[in-house]
Amino acid sequence: MQIPVVRNVLEANEKMAAHVRKRLSDNAILTLNLISSPGAGKTTLLERTLTDLAGEFRMAVIEGDLQTDNDARRVAATGAQAVQINTDGGCHLDSNMILTALDSLDLTGVDILFIENVGNLVCPVEFDCGEDAKVALLSVAEGDDKPEKYPLLFNLAHALVLNKVDLLPYVDFDMTRARNFATKLNKDLDIFEVSCRQGQGLEGWYGWLRDKRAAKKEGRPG
Repeated sequence: MQIPVVRNVLEANEKMAAHVRKRLSDNAILTLNLISSPGAGKTTLLERTLTDLAGEFRMAVIEGDLQTDNDARRVAATGAQAVQINTDGGCHLDSNMILTALDSLDLTGVDILFIENVGNLVCPVEFDCGEDAKVALLSVAEGDDKPEKYPLLFNLAHALVLNKVDLLPYVDFDMTRARNFATKLNKDLDIFEVSCRQGQGLEGWYGWLRDKRAAKKEGRPG
């Protein structure tokens, strides 16, 4: 008796991600996949970035949430293009969703595309969305052992944004411990300590974006 074999979901996603990546690379668009727990500050980071760098780059955002378009409305209020993906209970975005969302954006002249993934430190990491790099966000309110507990994200990410540092006096978070856990997993990880609410530390993040965008435009490794 022959048993049918179901195609591996991740393998199928990888093939679609290759199409997404080529489409974006053909337009020299730097694409970043932002991943964090719910409430770590992805949308606030985007609001700041889209506002502060509006004069330098043309940016667009694909928002992923289980329901509502609340976050898409927030980023669209900055003047950036935004499209919402509602997963209706799904815990991550995948490359097929991104490919569909691209049809709702005018990619002409876009320099940077941000993908704000569903708040989750597990599933979104496993699904390539055609991005150039994953960016991990961790707020100091979450605990300094997150890199140790969820190693895959911090191993694969190109950058780690440690957000809400203005809360450090009020929470039990050891910054050195968190950095050590993360860099033990990924010695090349770029780390930025920021407060998106107060604007603290964001210039380092902006410099990283400028460097990555320049590398993408010139066709060299980021």
